Amino acid sequence: MNVVFAPDSFKGSLSSIEVSTTMAKAFQSADPEVTPVIKPMADGGEGTLEALTQAAVHEKVSLSCTGPLGEPSESWYISLSDNRAVIEGANIAGLPLVPEEKQNPDLTTTYGIGEAIRHALDRGGRDFIIAIGGSSTNDGGLGMLQALGMKALTAGGKEAGMFGKDLFTVKKVDFSGLDERLQEATIRIACDVDNPLTGPRGASCVYGPQKGATKQQVSNYDQALEAYGQLVEKELNKELADVPGAGAAGGLGFAFLAMGAQLQSGARLVAEAVDLEDAIQQADLVVTGEGQSDEQTVYGKAPGYVAELARKHGKPALLISGSLGEDLDQLNELFTSCFSIVQRPASLHECIEKAEHNLYQTARQIARLIIK
Repeated sequence: MNVVFAPDSFKGSLSSIEVSTTMAKAFQSADPEVTPVIKPMADGGEGTLEALTQAAVHEKVSLSCTGPLGEPSESWYISLSDNRAVIEGANIAGLPLVPEEKQNPDLTTTYGIGEAIRHALDRGGRDFIIAIGGSSTNDGGLGMLQALGMKALTAGGKEAGMFGKDLFTVKKVDFSGLDERLQEATIRIACDVDNPLTGPRGASCVYGPQKGATKQQVSNYDQALEAYGQLVEKELNKELADVPGAGAAGGLGFAFLAMGAQLQSGARLVAEAVDLEDAIQQADLVVTGEGQSDEQTVYGKAPGYVAELARKHGKPALLISGSLGEDLDQLNELFTSCFSIVQRPASLHECIEKAEHNLYQTARQIARLIIK
């Protein structure tokens, strides 16, 4: 029996690789004849690189760059066998990289992401997949664009700084110095949200508080991003701020749109990179999962996309998640069956602490039912 294991991470407890291998071990304990095909998934946020390193032929590329607080930092990205460069924004400017007491959008920057792109360009890369979820920033991609050659000028004609707080001082932008090699590049952005740059559903209002923004900062940044967005749109003669996904990663999506990048489903890009569809075609069963599944799972999240591929090829798809929302009917429209690994009433701390054990036991019981 060929079983494809293609879960996302159980955020806060298990990586997608750990979830995949735990599921596979559980199924093989029920029947040693099970042939596991491990394809860890991600939807464009933290863990995208880790998933790809497990499931795709690649070269790990190290670089020195600017960290989220402007500090010198060591990071990495990967080059796939076809020379596509895969960069994870969360690996360079992610919220987990910033100590909790310093989480403040005034103090963070996307500059290092631009440096990573430039590094890949120097190595001859012209085809990019860039995962932008999980950022610590709300700078509209200002730092990244500066690292790639855009000039951001203050009212006095001086170059603006690269941090979120410097967004308030930008009065003019000039793209004439943007790295010319980007014109030769294909850049696809793994993005799992459709928020515009500003407004009630914009970058600041929806995601700012998660990054340490106060109520006043949320309002201030929303206004600053609107002004900045208008400057960029006027300079490029393009309307970008309301494109779905422009507000992703603190407005980083908007900056990539300004560069001519394409925003696409993160789950789809990862699935293509690991040849998931080919594996599903050869499978007897597909198993996926995530930390918490609800109605949002069917709209762009990794398990939802996995289930869509399984349905396309007539394969049963099981969902095994940390917890399930109330609307199981909606989930069951896409998944063959859905399971939660929580076995009894428990605190969140206990659920996280015992996630691997509970996942193994649940997967094993499911396997016994299916295989025996």
